[in-house]
Amino acid sequence: MAAESDQQLQYASFWDAKYSQSDGSQPVHEWFRNFEQLEPFLTKYVFSVPGFKPNDNPLILHAGSGDSTIPHDFYAKGYRKQLCVDFSQTVVNLMSKRHKPYEGIEWRLMDLRDMQGVEDSSVDVIFDKGALDAMVYGPMFSPPKEVKDNVQAYLKEAHRVLKPNGKFLWVGFRQPLQMQYIWNLDELWKIEKRENMGEPGGLSYYGWVFSKVTTKSDGKSESPVSQA
Repeated sequence: MAAESDQQLQYASFWDAKYSQSDGSQPVHEWFRNFEQLEPFLTKYVFSVPGFKPNDNPLILHAGSGDSTIPHDFYAKGYRKQLCVDFSQTVVNLMSKRHKPYEGIEWRLMDLRDMQGVEDSSVDVIFDKGALDAMVYGPMFSPPKEVKDNVQAYLKEAHRVLKPNGKFLWVGFRQPLQMQYIWNLDELWKIEKRENMGEPGGLSYYGWVFSKVTTKSDGKSESPVSQA
């Protein structure tokens, strides 16, 4: 994607225009991985994990979820506490109507950099499929200050709302070498896992598992960031 096009992804107006093309029943933008392709990853890190199983009634926050089918797919698995947030008023209106029959899926207009109304340490799982990617543009090894500021503001908010034992799952196409210049500048996260989810001969996609670095009573942080 060209740098100019890449940069447009960070504006709500771009997405409003795209989602206005929807007929109200089918996604117009299921970014790179559908549920069938994601299910092994989600089973490993959510569906089969004690505390995150449907009967545990965890709160799942879908970050920048657009008009993806993923919230409905979670619902079909038994998840009844889902908060879907996006900065496009068009898609929030569209998806609120589409999910009206499914009690437990809530939609809110929200900026991921300032998640007002989401309480501290209230979310069990944050799932991001492409929202973080949309904040990134520019040279790989010297991203603009705006990119660093936006990514760090988002990750700080994700850290704030996530429970101490919660997980932040990000599925994206940005290369690990590129992201090391942007994320975790504040050392808020332990990067537990990176899984290549691409297909042979196709584009590379990665599934990341982040857990919070919290401060202990002695004022020291937990183990430093590591990459698997």
